[in-house]
Amino acid sequence: MASILSYETSKGVRYTVRYRKPDHSLARKSGFRRKRDAEAWVAEHVTTAIPKGLYVDPRRGRITIGELYMTWYTTHEPLWKPSWSHRVSIVWNTHVKTEWEQVPVSDVDPDGLRRWVARLSSKRSASTTLKAVNIMRGILDDAVTDRRIPSNPLNGVEVPKRHRRKIRRIYLTASQVIAFADECANAQSMGRERRALVLLLGFCGLRWGEAAALRVGDVDFRAHRVRVASSLVRVGSGYVQGAPKSWETRSVPLPRVVESALREICAGRGSVDRLFSDASGAPIRPQSVGDRSNNRTWWVSALKRLGYAWDDMPSPHDLRHTAASIAVHAGANVKALQRMLGHASASMTLDVYADLFDSDLDDVARMVDATVDVETHTDRSFSVGVPAENCA
Repeated sequence: MASILSYETSKGVRYTVRYRKPDHSLARKSGFRRKRDAEAWVAEHVTTAIPKGLYVDPRRGRITIGELYMTWYTTHEPLWKPSWSHRVSIVWNTHVKTEWEQVPVSDVDPDGLRRWVARLSSKRSASTTLKAVNIMRGILDDAVTDRRIPSNPLNGVEVPKRHRRKIRRIYLTASQVIAFADECANAQSMGRERRALVLLLGFCGLRWGEAAALRVGDVDFRAHRVRVASSLVRVGSGYVQGAPKSWETRSVPLPRVVESALREICAGRGSVDRLFSDASGAPIRPQSVGDRSNNRTWWVSALKRLGYAWDDMPSPHDLRHTAASIAVHAGANVKALQRMLGHASASMTLDVYADLFDSDLDDVARMVDATVDVETHTDRSFSVGVPAENCA
């Protein structure tokens, strides 16, 4: 099925393998420095692979990683959200392209991948390194599927572990949310809109992008609901509107305090008008409690006027956590909270907000004690006055 021949080169003796492919056409694989390397290649790629239908034509492996990336990206990009597509492009251009773009996929080996991962992880965070590695993994997986290489050389390569830090969440009380919203109303411009936005975030738990994408027509005052059907995300220097994080449209209940504020800003406006926008009419810009040296945004300014220290300032996402906390303490069950927040499952809600349900354990103990007391008292009342010999 295969023969191994030696030949002379300027660098010494080399070996070539001649064999027949599954279609019976002749092929060769040259450049082996040792005969044993040629024999090992024959054993793996010809003797074993062809009978099992696992043969990979070496010529198909000469395509470069850069070419494969373009195919991989084009194939998967329609399935991604715009923000993720943008992130993948940045990671490829920054951390993968220079190292691998011109390398034929058949030349990618575990040793080279280990050295690349080690260099990258010594300079970048585990999260960034894993993003780069996962791009290569996706490209190489497709190469295996397309029978360009026999197996993924990344399999078995050790990668850094992402250490998940326990994030400190800031939970405001209902009165603190209202005080913050009222302070935002004192801004020189857009005061009513900012007050309504803070109340919506703090009591309904919308993500910033979901609130930014809302139109006046998404608010149903008769049903006391707001419809969350899209999310507006900043990508590069512009904005892209896409589906919410869970990909599903949801209906969120409006407490009276939020509904009243929304009525004020919706009056006299068309259903397609943005519910929240900047003074220029552009989408409302994301707010942050970072960049302490020069942060004069309306969000931080209002918190400063209320006396918040930097470490205690709630971010917009902290208001989402606040909404969850207020709902739990008001008696909302996990399933209702999941639907309000737009989580993929109730188990995800429990995982994210397990700390909010800690007090439920004490309630369980109290309820069990109460049940024991009642049943014990009932059993004793039935046995009063009954002769011992009649008691089973």
